Order: sequence, then C-alpha cells, then structure tokens
Amino acid sequence: RVVLPCSVEEYQVGQLFSVAEASKNETGGGEGIEVLKNEPYEKDGEKGQYTHKIYHLKSKVPGFVKLLAPEGSLVFHEKAWNAYPYCKTIVTNEYMKDNFFIKIETWHKPDLGTQENVHKLDSSTWQDVTVVPIDIADRSQVSTADYKPDEDPAKFKSVKTGRGPLGPTWKKELVNKTDCPRMCAYKLVTVKFKWWGLQTKVENFIHEQEKRIFTNFHRQLFCWIDKWVELTMDDIRQMEAETQRELDEV
Repeated sequence: RVVLPCSVEEYQVGQLFSVAEASKNETGGGEGIEVLKNEPYEKDGEKGQYTHKIYHLKSKVPGFVKLLAPEGSLVFHEKAWNAYPYCKTIVTNEYMKDNFFIKIETWHKPDLGTQENVHKLDSSTWQDVTVVPIDIADRSQVSTADYKPDEDPAKFKSVKTGRGPLGPTWKKELVNKTDCPRMCAYKLVTVKFKWWGLQTKVENFIHEQEKRIFTNFHRQLFCWIDKWVELTMDDIRQMEAETQRELDEV
C-alpha cells in the first residue's frame, strides 16, 4: 500500500510520466526496453491502454551469469492493461514459460490506505496476503545504494503545489489537511517461480525486489511532481511516442 499526497487524477499523469522517464534512463546500446505495442483496448466492457514491452537484461547481469544463462532466460515480457484507476501487469519469461510469472494488480483509491481487501479476494486467498505499507518519506525503507538526496520526499518541497517536505508524521497530518489531496495505490503482487529447491527463496526475493521498486519509484514520482503536475494525458501520449521513437533509434 503506497500512500501519496496527490489525487488519483494527478497520479494517472504522474505515473505515466515517471515510467517514461525511467524507460529513457534504462535504455542504451540497443538493450534495455523494447516497446512492441502501446494502443487502446476494449474487452468485456473494460476500456484502457494495452502495452507489451520486452526487457533485455543481458547488460544488467554479471558476465558469468551470461555464460550460464540459457537462451531466452534473460528476456522478459511485460504485458499491461491500464484501465485506470485499475491496472494489471503480467511479467513472463521465454525460458521458464508456465513455471514463472509476476502479476501486479493495482487499485488507485482516494484514501489513506485504510481499506481492507480492495481486490475482493476470497477469504482463503486473502488469508495468504501479507499487507506491506510503504512510506515514501521513510529513509529506513531505502538502501544506501538506492538513496538519492534529490529524490528524497523528506527534503523536497514542490514549488508548484507547495507540498512537501514530508516529515515523519506526514500521513497522520494529511488526515486533517483538507486542502491537500491524498490517494493510495493498493498493489497486489502474485509470484510463481516453480523450480525445485529454489521456489520459496526466489519468490521471497522477487517480493522484496517489488517492494524496493515500488518504494524508489514513488519517491521519484513525488519529487518529480513539478515536472508533471501541469501535464495532460495528451501530453503524456505525445511523450510516450517520442520515447518510443528514441528507443527504436537505439
């Protein structure tokens, strides 16, 4: 559960802006992220944007892993259905096929993360869910290697919105601050890694990594608010098209 001092409407733009920025930073030398599809979809009364990306991780791993890694094992497919305020993302791997997936389902709600079982899971599934609160202003949730002073919500003050810096009790203060919007991204992460002897270890590792990604990403998103808060969805689609052109040229 990621609570943020912005509205659900603002976040739609902020999230897409930050994803596009991160994609640019990740890609280089023909490796990184390949966008196969980015188009509107409509299915079973649900409307939104569908994206299919391929992540090539060869340059991101040590040399010995490259030598040992079987063909296709460092290529991941990410398919996302963004029917905001609900989104679903599924990550698969060419080598492991049905033995591996990461599924992330997100509901964006205008509250402070107080709703239980937003995804309406049945009681036996809900019992297996671990609720993980993420505080974007809590320095202790960020590793030293990931920490960037200019992406620290505890230090950042937005010029355009006046929001921030976020102190240790910012969530409690937000309860009574009627002039500041609030929202929560409720992310349900389901992981399957079927490999004898490694399953639990790897699944736990992936959950830890997802928490790290969500924490760092939302710290960035808040600290970049002055770059995106005045943009429209049309601006975002234009920016995505430009990013895709740049990635294609690489």
